[in-house]
Amino acid sequence: MDKAIQDAINEQIKDELFAGYMYLSMSAHFENGNLPGFAHWMRLQAQEELEHAMRLFDYVNRRGGRVVLQAVDQPPVEFGSALSIFEQALEHERLVTGLIHRLYELAAEKGDWATQQELQWFIAEQVEEEDSAGRAVDQLRMAAADSAALLMLDQQFGARAPDGGGEAE
Repeated sequence: MDKAIQDAINEQIKDELFAGYMYLSMSAHFENGNLPGFAHWMRLQAQEELEHAMRLFDYVNRRGGRVVLQAVDQPPVEFGSALSIFEQALEHERLVTGLIHRLYELAAEKGDWATQQELQWFIAEQVEEEDSAGRAVDQLRMAAADSAALLMLDQQFGARAPDGGGEAE
């Protein structure tokens, strides 16, 4: 495995771990605010991000590379309103999409077809992640300051099943 690609994937592993850590902090924020449905949704999102990190971890190992774990920054503790939190989540997913695209571009520059193939899954996953967070933002904007609507959405988001992605059906 090319060292530049290995280093970039190791950096992406750190970014995925941070995303998981951030979503877990958002979950804690919602728990503290007595919104267990949103907390559940964020906790599942944290688990997905950790799975993404492990997928990259396993890929580097399968290719004979060396995983070098890096320090993960502390996530924020306070996030604001439910809408603000999901807006932050959407922005973070857009950031991750850009990181995956740059990683794919590097693999293309290096002629690393296997890494490009592996990253195709992540590219498709990011479309789903942005759509999911974007829909949540749209729904929370529609709810506006209506506490009954917020509680209804909290209940719906609490019905999210693992690996289901997105909002509750």
